[in-house]
Amino acid sequence: MGVEGCTKCIKYLLFVFNFIFWLAGGIILGVSLWLRHDSQTTNILYLQLGDKQAPNTFYVGIYILIAVGAVMMLVGFLGCYGAIQESQCLLGTFFTCLVILFACEVAAGIWGFVNKDQIAKDVKQFYDQAFQQALMAESDTNNGKAVVRTFHETLDCCGPDSAMGVITPLWREDLCPKPDSILKTLKTSSCHRKIDELFSGKLYLIGIAAIVVAVIMIFEMILSMVLCCGIRNSSVY
Repeated sequence: MGVEGCTKCIKYLLFVFNFIFWLAGGIILGVSLWLRHDSQTTNILYLQLGDKQAPNTFYVGIYILIAVGAVMMLVGFLGCYGAIQESQCLLGTFFTCLVILFACEVAAGIWGFVNKDQIAKDVKQFYDQAFQQALMAESDTNNGKAVVRTFHETLDCCGPDSAMGVITPLWREDLCPKPDSILKTLKTSSCHRKIDELFSGKLYLIGIAAIVVAVIMIFEMILSMVLCCGIRNSSVY
């Protein structure tokens, strides 16, 4: 015997929320894959300075997002099927998966909040080391110049946040694009600022997606429990 009345409305409401949740999982999976293969981040984070690799903390977070998106799509499908079939077992499994996902999202959010400044800081330190090597290099055998030029071309910047960074375009045309005028040189953004903008913008996008998904998950947990209780009560009669 199927559910009736308000419980039936909750059943279809849960199905709609699960479909949205499934779509959100697909969007997160797509966005995370885009962030993983974005030309700006890949050009920078694949760089190698001697034996030292560019910091990969950002990619750790991206791989977590890819896994979360894939799991969300699977759990969303499970919730849709459980709601339509009115299966207490499937709904109970769905609720358990949601609780685990929600706990993982909270843990990932705390980790991201703690490391949000560290990601840009590590990349800036890597750039500063390459910049110093490029200034002192007497030949192109050291790949510091190549690393610095990649930063400058990818982010359209030149030099760090220092007096050395301001005057670099004037005397090191092998590192920075030749300016058309002194005014253009003064307007050139420092690479430190561009690195902050690059990662803060992407982390802001991830944060918005995480908040939206968390709200949907809370509603789904409530609806799944209400529907499960309604199915149990209706089976008595």
